[in-house]
Amino acid sequence: MSEIAIGQQAPDFEMPTDGGASVALSGLKGKSVVLYFYPKDDTSGCTSQAIAFTENIDKFRALSCEVIGVSKDKVASHDKFKAKYDLDVTLASDFGTQVCEAYGVWVEKSMYGRKYFGIERTTFLIDKNGTIVNIWRKVKVPGHDEAVLKAVQELV
Repeated sequence: MSEIAIGQQAPDFEMPTDGGASVALSGLKGKSVVLYFYPKDDTSGCTSQAIAFTENIDKFRALSCEVIGVSKDKVASHDKFKAKYDLDVTLASDFGTQVCEAYGVWVEKSMYGRKYFGIERTTFLIDKNGTIVNIWRKVKVPGHDEAVLKAVQELV
């Protein structure tokens, strides 16, 4: 699989989301999209990241930008996660990991010498034409939302 790169068309997707809805990239044409992949609902880094994006959601929306978090958690888990922390970002379920694989974030990881596959925390900024204009790999959560917001502001 070739690695996805800036300047490429973002792979289209359709995934179920929290609240029983669904989201498709093709349905968001005309808006920019922050597509952030995270390992697991209700874990410390993932919670901090979702809260940070929620705190800035009005700024993203004012720039006609959708913020979508993606993990392989089921929709019911997303619903609980959103309710527990009053999150205001769309959370999409990629239970079968097809979207994670298309974006190259389903990778081999290692913890305590044990190898396993999981989601590498990665954020993609997709412009209103569906082109990838920025990629943040192996994201460190503190300050990440601000860096992404700045990149979105530069698109406008």
